[in-house]
Amino acid sequence: MAFDPIAVLSLCCALLLTLLLWRRRLANPQRRPQRLDELDTVQDWQPEAARVLTVAERRAYDLLRQALPGLLVLGQVPLSRFLRVPTRHSHAEWMQRVGSLSADLLVCNAGSRVLAVIDIRPAEQTERSRRRHERMARVLKAAGIEVQVWQEDRLPSPAEVRTVLGSVLERGAVPASQSKPVSSRPMPLIPVAEIEELLVHGDAAAQDTSFEPVASAFFDELEPAPTAARAAA
Repeated sequence: MAFDPIAVLSLCCALLLTLLLWRRRLANPQRRPQRLDELDTVQDWQPEAARVLTVAERRAYDLLRQALPGLLVLGQVPLSRFLRVPTRHSHAEWMQRVGSLSADLLVCNAGSRVLAVIDIRPAEQTERSRRRHERMARVLKAAGIEVQVWQEDRLPSPAEVRTVLGSVLERGAVPASQSKPVSSRPMPLIPVAEIEELLVHGDAAAQDTSFEPVASAFFDELEPAPTAARAAA
């Protein structure tokens, strides 16, 4: 019987591959899902609690509460929560462009109507992050909402806040019963008093950055590159 080295080599390779697959299955007995709908919401995306606001946003929040008493201040609210758009075009497309973005801080009157958005920006921004902020500001201004851009390392004083947002103070002084409702649908509010008490009085580790939320710019690189149509929007 003739000795065939190629056949022997092929047999050895097949045995070696089988052994490697067998050892890999022993190390990981659970089969990895091949489709997204097979992934488990909790097991495959292990959740971990984080703060709602960054250190800079918490400082700005306290500043607004001090400078604008009587007005409601909310943090990290998605644009889709307080903006309404026509439905003649794809709402999913609008959500992908700006609807899922969140405003850092909202200044509202007693009736929860948004008067101004405070956009907290870092000292250094990527070009993509800058475009995202500008796109969001354009949408907000088109809705008649004032946008204030604050640098996180150069926050204004309470007196400067009252000067810059003087018109907001005047509108916020209008009783809720006299203000024109934006929508008849109820919009539950975040319990601001409880948040303030937790961060200012009850949280000794308020400056600890280990629980900081994911920065908004983190997702810029994960988004697909805009098409020519989106770049013009």
